[in-house]
Parts: sequence; structure tokens; C-alpha cells
Amino acid sequence: MPNPLATVLAYHEATKHHLTGYARGPGYLDWATQPDPFRRYAGAPLVPLAREALGDDPPYGAVWTEGALPPRKVDADAVGRLLFDSLALSAWKEAGGNRWALRVNPSSGNLHPTEGYVACGPEAGLADAPAVFHYAPAVHALELRHRVAPEAWDAVARALPPGALLVGLAAIPWREAWKYGERAFRYCQHDAGHAVAAVALAAAALGWRCRLLDGAGDDAITALLGLDPAGPEGEHPDALLAVFPPPPEGTPLPAPHALPEGAAGAAAAGEWLGTPNVLSPSHVAWSAVDRAVAATAKPRTPEAAEAAPGPAPEGAAAPPRPEADAGFRVLAHRRRSAVAMDGVTGMTAAAFYGVLGRTLPGPGRVPFAALPGPAAVHLGLFVHRVAGVAPGLYVLARDGARVPLLRAALAEPDFAWRRPPGCPEELALFALVEEDVTRLAGVLACRQQIASHGTFAVAMLAEFEGPLTERGAWMYRRLFWEAGAVGQVLYLEAEAAGLKGTGIGCYFDDPVHRAFGLRDRTLQCLYEFTMGGPVEDPRLGDLPAYPEAEGV
Repeated sequence: MPNPLATVLAYHEATKHHLTGYARGPGYLDWATQPDPFRRYAGAPLVPLAREALGDDPPYGAVWTEGALPPRKVDADAVGRLLFDSLALSAWKEAGGNRWALRVNPSSGNLHPTEGYVACGPEAGLADAPAVFHYAPAVHALELRHRVAPEAWDAVARALPPGALLVGLAAIPWREAWKYGERAFRYCQHDAGHAVAAVALAAAALGWRCRLLDGAGDDAITALLGLDPAGPEGEHPDALLAVFPPPPEGTPLPAPHALPEGAAGAAAAGEWLGTPNVLSPSHVAWSAVDRAVAATAKPRTPEAAEAAPGPAPEGAAAPPRPEADAGFRVLAHRRRSAVAMDGVTGMTAAAFYGVLGRTLPGPGRVPFAALPGPAAVHLGLFVHRVAGVAPGLYVLARDGARVPLLRAALAEPDFAWRRPPGCPEELALFALVEEDVTRLAGVLACRQQIASHGTFAVAMLAEFEGPLTERGAWMYRRLFWEAGAVGQVLYLEAEAAGLKGTGIGCYFDDPVHRAFGLRDRTLQCLYEFTMGGPVEDPRLGDLPAYPEAEGV
């Protein structure tokens, strides 16, 4: 077998975009083979879920800290709201006679490779026995895939906090590869990170906790969710999330890490219901994506899973900020990706610092409490129009303890490393170069004006070779998940500020690195983002997500 680390490093290098050429892709869109964005299981019993009116909405600021809201009882209605506020449709768009759906969880190219699953005991009220369901966002319903033997579910449940259910995430790379070719595997991982953050925030809005089962291996997730990874439309495991109400005050919070050895296989025994639909009539093979999938397969890792989360950054609380008038659920369903920015809209320094503060991890801070370990993704910033903050190139260490690593890696001798005036102490934010960087930001983002016409743009710089060498090639996926989770936070913060955000997957990798003084693979850019005043496209019509329940 090829060395997984060497394989994933080769994949990463081969899928970089350069000023002189792009990573290998199809070169055109074959509309005849466009994948169906909705996986369905024909013959699987359908369990409709409630769609609760968005007026029943916790304050936006309350969802970011665990324990800020009273926990809701775990039942079918609550599970319906969890999925409605994380993985459901948010709207339909219409233009030129064509319609396409948008979702609460963002997706690269709106192609949605991520599929959602629920595994739970009978206490959730969705079935009279433990079961595994596939989530069908097009109809906001669960498809019953498997009835789990009670004794087999008991073995799983013993490793989880009381009242926990499992939310599984899986990816169909073909949906992204159809448009993006070899770089598609990266985008699948962005979307997994978006979805993890979306589920964690929706759980927090119910007063619940969300934790990644960090030690679970891909084989266990595949078995438990009934995934079929074979063939061109193969579905590959991403994450298994434990979602649960907090235990009574004074009771230690269990820390789920892995399923007991053999528990997933036992739970998967027996008949599986439903036949998956065919997404495309024909396919193009992208062997580089297949190699990346194989190289990043995660084994069971009980030892690594026991490591405690890293310390919170200095002064873990976010800087004070005015909160949005709208509640969390309204903003989550209103989230949209801007197609263009106006090049005029700015923001105050206080608002800017508040947005950055929201990206800080730490104990009890949602959504990052769902992901184990210290922060590995830091923010390179192109500041354009922030009142009181000089335009220029900046860097934010999301873990203040990593500032020395960043200083060593961003090795441009002319960088100032100056704290901007008025910056809150809890933000490890430094100005590197104070000058107009609007043109630079646009050029580096594959010559897209959206990066230069926003209020600011972000290059997410991940600690790269160190984590991969220390933990294994599977950490490649986790780094993209963390970047995707940061992206989801920025999306919601844009909405809360009355702006719009857009994730940018197309950027010139090594030119971005050179702009920040990077000369090796200590850090690598894994995602870009921009936030600003949107330019609306009058050709697009906006229709309700579920027309039969308009207003919900």
C-alpha cells in the first residue's frame, strides 16, 4: 500500500491552483450528468418531521456559549428542529426557468456532497425501537434505514451521555467532482466542517451539547450508518456527532470519544431498508480523489481521543459586541452566499473585532467545543474598509499560545507585527503590512473581485505538516473541517452584522503563502472567505424552502 502521508501530501500539492494554471478539472459542465442533490432511499419508511415556526427563536448571542439556554426534552419534535436548523432547505432560487435549492448548511458550489443520518434509541420518539435513519432535506423527513436490536443499541448507548442521539455525516465526492475535478475532495471536507458547525449551533439553540466521537474509525461509522462507499457514487464516512442534553448540575459531563469495539458492527447486523437512487446517468473517474479518500481513511484512535482539549486563548470570551436584532434561527435560515460585493460597505472596528472574537475556540464555546484539540487554523486577513483599522495584511492567532509558531512561519522580515490600536487584549491580532491590499486580495482569490470588494477577506492558514505527521494522514480532513467550521461562524456573523459572506474555495495556493511570508508547509491555506455589502442579482427569485408550509 502507498504511504498515506506521502499520498495526501502529493494530493495537496497536485490540487493547488497557480497563477499560470488551475488544478485538473473537467473544463466544462456536463449538464446531462449533473448529480441529483438529493439522495433518497426508495422503499424506506418515511417519518415526517415537524417544522417549527422561526418565531420560536433563542437570542442570537445565546447559542455561542454552552449552558446559556435551558435544555429542551429530547423527542421527535426537538430532533426535527435540530435538523431543520442545520441541514434542511432554507429557500429555493429561480432564474431563467430553472430552480435550485439552498440549505441552512453552506456548500461549495451549492452541490451538497454531505448527507446526514440519525441513530437513536426509542426514547427520541421517532420509532418504537432503536433505529438508524437517513435525513431527506427535500421533504424534511427521516427515512428509516435499519432497526437496531435493543441489546446492540445498549452497547452503543453505554459509551454516550444519557439521552444522546448520534448525528452522522457522510460525503458523496462525485457531487463535487462533477464540477471541480481533482480539487473536489477538499471541498467535501469544507462542507463537512460547515455541517459540523451547523449541527453544533442548532444543538446549542436547543440547550444541548454536541461532541465529535473523535476516536471512532471510518469502518465503524460506515457500518453504523449503512454506507456504501463502492462505485462512482460511493458515500464515504465523515463524522459521528453525539448530541445530548447536559447532565444535571454537579454531574460530570461524559466525554464521548469512540464506540466500543465491535459495537457498530453489532448494531448494523440485520436487514437494511431502502434502495439508494442513482444520482447521475454516467460519471467521470477522478483517481486523485479516490486516492485521497483512501489515504485519509481514519482508524480507531482510542489513545489520541483521550487527549484533553487544548487551552482556550488568553481571555477566552469574545469582545463585547452589539447583538443582532433577529434571533439565531431566523439568521441561520436567512444565510446566503453573496455573488458579488459592492466595494463600498465598511464596518466599525468594534464590529470587526467582535466578528474575530466569535471565531475563537475554548471550553464551552460553540461550535468549536464540538471539535477536539487546540485550534490549528489561524486567520490571515486582508482588511479593506474597517473604520479605525488601517487597511492592510493582518494575522489572527486563534490560540494565543501559537503566536511564536506564526512569527517563525510568517518569515517576511519587513512584517511589522504591530497590535492595531484599540484591539481587545483577548485577540492575538497583528498588523503585518499597512497598505491597500484590495488588488492583492482579488488576484490571489483566482482574480475574483468579490475578495477585493468586500469589507475584509480571510485566508485560513492551517498548521499543516505538524498535525499530519503527528496524528496521521486522516488529520488532513480534520483541518479542513476546522476551516469549514470557522467559515460557518463567519457566514452567520455576516448575517448578524447586516452583511453577507461568501466562502472562496478557488485561490492561488502558493501565491497566498508567499503573500504571508510562508516558505514551507508549516502552514497552508485551506479556505478563503470574504464579508461585505452584497450586490443583489435582480434576475434571481427567492421562493420558500417548503412551499406547503410557507411562513415556517
